[in-house]
Amino acid sequence: METGNRVTLTVETTVHKPVGDVWSYWTEPQHITKWCFASDDWHAPNAENDLRAGGSFVTRMEAKDGSFGFDFGGVYDEVRINEFISYTIGDGRKVAITFISQDNDTKVIETFEAESTNPIEMQQAGFQAILDNFKKYSESSK
Repeated sequence: METGNRVTLTVETTVHKPVGDVWSYWTEPQHITKWCFASDDWHAPNAENDLRAGGSFVTRMEAKDGSFGFDFGGVYDEVRINEFISYTIGDGRKVAITFISQDNDTKVIETFEAESTNPIEMQQAGFQAILDNFKKYSESSK
């Protein structure tokens, strides 16, 4: 594992829903499986979430054609309901998500430490695509 300074990337969006709704869509497994993938040829058939400091989560991400899949998971470092989540991925990288209430909208800012295998631009685009999918799902949910 790389031990030098890691590159930190940020993606963000504004969801046109109140922060309480956005929090539920982000954290509840029945919602996570509806948005946690980067493109329409992928899906998330399963998600588990123990949303508390020290709790763990895992989301299964798979290509719909069965050609590839992986578990994305980690352990929560900090959870502040409707405000902030931070966690450590299984490979030791850190992720933080901030939820900012703006009247009936919610700004979601996600920062993550890049890994050293794939190009930075690819990682940024992948995280942004998942966040865009989250926005689309959240805004279409009742």
